[in-house]
Amino acid sequence: MTAYPVTFDVAKPEKFERPQVFIRIVGYFILGLVNYLVYLGLPILAAIWISQKGPQRFLDEDGPKITGWLRWYIGLYAYTDVLTDKFPSSEAEAGIRFDIQPQGVPSVGSALLRLIMSIPSAIILSALATVGAVIWVIASVFILIQEDYPEGLYDLQRGITRWAARLVAYHASLVQQYPPFAFDMGPEDAAASATTSDT
Repeated sequence: MTAYPVTFDVAKPEKFERPQVFIRIVGYFILGLVNYLVYLGLPILAAIWISQKGPQRFLDEDGPKITGWLRWYIGLYAYTDVLTDKFPSSEAEAGIRFDIQPQGVPSVGSALLRLIMSIPSAIILSALATVGAVIWVIASVFILIQEDYPEGLYDLQRGITRWAARLVAYHASLVQQYPPFAFDMGPEDAAASATTSDT
């Protein structure tokens, strides 16, 4: 068992700002559009770059660029999921940690195959996102009343976002190991994050 090469964590704010609740509604529409672009576009883009540069140059040259894009995407995910009050920007966000340790030898075929291989994890993530939407409503009500919401609900949202972070890194061909079917809610412990299968 080896540690999964993608880590995500976020520091809970001491209190949430009430106006951010309404801005997050717009964030949800943006995230919905970006989700489709990420799911369909990442494997195709990875396949094109791998065919032009080869697997090692892809990981070395394009890996950091894609990781930066995914960091913004996961920052948006964390913002809309009420994990932080910071809307993602081009700069590294304080309180959000998203790291990828590139690995494997990606090929054009394996990159495109991830459009299919990612489906089981994406289906579970969709179900978790439905739960996350319910938590979002509850959290928003709590924030409007007391500028905070229960730690247990926060941990659930963090677990959903962590699942998404691992899936998109795999989907982008930056890691070879399939993301674990594990729902880790607490703070990220890289040593405890293990994978069970390879592609």
